[in-house]
Amino acid sequence: MLRPVVAGLDGSRESLAAAHWAAREALRRGLPLRLVHAWEGLPDTAGRADLPEMRVPQSRARRMLRDTVAQLSESYPRLDLSGEQVRRQPGPALLDEAEDAELLVIGSQGLGAVGGFVLGSVAMGTAVHAERPVVLVRAGETAESEHLPDVSGRPSTRTAHRDVAVAVDTDGPCDDLLDFAFRAAELRRAPLRVVHAWHVPLTHGLPDARTRGSFRREAERELAALLEPWRQKFPAVYVTETLHEGRPAHVLPRAVSGSGLLVVGRRRKYPVIAHAGPVAHALVHHVTRPVVLVPHD
Repeated sequence: MLRPVVAGLDGSRESLAAAHWAAREALRRGLPLRLVHAWEGLPDTAGRADLPEMRVPQSRARRMLRDTVAQLSESYPRLDLSGEQVRRQPGPALLDEAEDAELLVIGSQGLGAVGGFVLGSVAMGTAVHAERPVVLVRAGETAESEHLPDVSGRPSTRTAHRDVAVAVDTDGPCDDLLDFAFRAAELRRAPLRVVHAWHVPLTHGLPDARTRGSFRREAERELAALLEPWRQKFPAVYVTETLHEGRPAHVLPRAVSGSGLLVVGRRRKYPVIAHAGPVAHALVHHVTRPVVLVPHD
C-alpha cells in the first residue's frame, strides 16, 4: 500500500501554500495526497457537535476543506486527492497521520512559529515528535519558487529546478537524511548541494593557516567518503560539496541560500523544537524556502 503525502489544513495562507506544495510533491512521487483538517475546538465526544454555538465554525471548517479540495483538484487534475475533517486535537491527529504518511507537510510562519492549525506547543510537538519527515512551508511559496528565474529574471515553471540543499554532519548518522535528499534531487532533476561546516576545536587555541588547512582537508576527505556510496546509488544526481569554516548554526543559513528545498536532520533526543538541534533550529528560523526535517538518532 502506498504511503500518502499528508498536508495539514487550517485555512491560513501558510497551510494553503503547504497544500499546494504537497500536491506537487505527491505528483512527483506518484503518491496520493491526503488533506487533513483537525479542529481543535471540537472535543472527541460527538454529543457536542450539534450544539448551536458549534454550527457556524463547523460550517466554516467544512467549507474550507471543501474549497481547498476543489482548488487542488482543478490545479492538479492528475492528483489522487482526498480530504477529511478529523474530530481530534490537531497535535495528536497530525502525529497519528504522520505514522502512515510518506511525509507530513504543514504551514510555517518561520522564526520558529508554525502557522495556523498547529500553533505554539502543538507545532513544537508535531515537528519534533513525528517519526516521518516533516516539511515546513511558508506563505507565498509557489510552483515558480521551486524553479530558477527565466532569462529576463521573471518567475517561471519552465526553467530548471533550484538546487536541493542538504546540511550534513559527518560525525552523526546520515543515511535517512541523505536518502531523502538524493531522492528529492533525483525527482526534480536538480543538482544536490551538500553543505558541511567545520571548525578547528578550541583546544587547539588560535590556529594558524597550516592548522586550519589541515582540518579543512580532513573535513573534505570525510565528506567525500560519506557521499561516495550515495553518488554510486544515484548516478544521475549532480552533487556539489561545499565546506564552510565556522559553527554550523552560524554559517549554514547563508550557505544554503538560493536553494529550492532544504533537507536537514532533526535529532529525536531533543524534546522541543527550540532544541531540535541548534542547526535545525537556526535553519527553520531563517531559511525562506521549504525545510524538510528528517528524524534520526
